Amino acid sequence: MGFKLNSFTFTEDGFPQRGIYLLPNLLTTSALFSGFYAIVAAMKGLFDTAAIAIFIAMIADGLDGWVARLTNTQTPFGAQYDSLSDMVAFGIAPALVSYSWSLSGLGKTGWLAAFLYTAAAALRLARFNTQQVGDKKCFQGLPSTLAAGMVASTVWLGASYEIPGSFMAVPLAIFSTLIAALMVSTMRYLSTKSLQFKGKVPFLTIVSMVFLIAAVAILPAEMLFLLFFAYLVSGPLLTLWQLRKMRKQHHMQKQKIKNLPK
Repeated sequence: MGFKLNSFTFTEDGFPQRGIYLLPNLLTTSALFSGFYAIVAAMKGLFDTAAIAIFIAMIADGLDGWVARLTNTQTPFGAQYDSLSDMVAFGIAPALVSYSWSLSGLGKTGWLAAFLYTAAAALRLARFNTQQVGDKKCFQGLPSTLAAGMVASTVWLGASYEIPGSFMAVPLAIFSTLIAALMVSTMRYLSTKSLQFKGKVPFLTIVSMVFLIAAVAILPAEMLFLLFFAYLVSGPLLTLWQLRKMRKQHHMQKQKIKNLPK
């Protein structure tokens, strides 16, 4: 017999029971392994395999949180382990994969661009772990998971078309720095966690999803690049739209105050 307190289980003697929940932490370990394997594959020159490994890490990372919430097995240990796994799979792995494929040709500038991406991912994860829960519909800054998808899809696209990494070194360095800036920015991005799968949706939505899945299956590198790039630019567009909306509301309030009888 025992009791729970703050997500920890204690025995009748008041000592904490040792042990962790298996399934969500096993998925987190899978994400960690995939990120590590992506680095190893990139060192061997298997850049398409490295990119696919990062995408597998993204799937495992999405499943571990979903399983933990579904089975009510969320713990502080799991949250910390997930964050450390994210740092490897979505902070270090994409930077080293892009460096091995292309950025190494720029010398110090190349590894500096890779480091800026890694540092931005670490700062993004630290901010996410410490900030108060706010608007669940939006992220503040580009999520590190989706930033990794953008880098991985870029490398996969270049490798699939056999584009020399040295030819893409300068554009990729600029692109990686831009992604790093978006991760630590205050740009608002729609949260993927706000998606609801329980409610009803129009029939056209299901048809569109079928065509989208088919397109990704036929042209995975191209479609994933387009999808992640669309999400990348959605943040600045959403932020500008909200700023314009706020300015319009502020202007309307000023007009109402101005038109009040004196």
